[in-house]
Amino acid sequence: MAKFWLIALIIVSFNNTLLAQAVGTKRTPLDSLVEEVSLIQLIATPERYHDKFVQVIGYMNLEFEGNAIYLHKEDFTQGLTKNSLWVELSESIRQQKNLKNYNEQYVIVIGTFDMNSKGHLGLFSGEIKDIWRLDRWVHRR
Repeated sequence: MAKFWLIALIIVSFNNTLLAQAVGTKRTPLDSLVEEVSLIQLIATPERYHDKFVQVIGYMNLEFEGNAIYLHKEDFTQGLTKNSLWVELSESIRQQKNLKNYNEQYVIVIGTFDMNSKGHLGLFSGEIKDIWRLDRWVHRR
């Protein structure tokens, strides 16, 4: 039975990769396992996303004992840590990216959501760990 699910996962991932190539988007086989959610969904119903790959967009702050992604810039400036999630960047992201370019910017991240880890002093509403995608979010009208 485990072989069946492994083969099914490989086929779905391969098909998603082919589809992405056909429409010209950059995708990976793991994209089919990622849930695109808002920070509001993660904060309001953490049990639904616990230990799952999630993709979120928010305002990132990177500082000693304060690495977090916030719902809005104003939440960061007003110190509303319950409107944010602690972030733990993977080692590969730390090596590949100049993190200064992402500090105090709106970003899109993909990582694993952990509802039990609340960051420094338990101030945050959860954690996104093992982040393997970090890009600036640029919205143009």
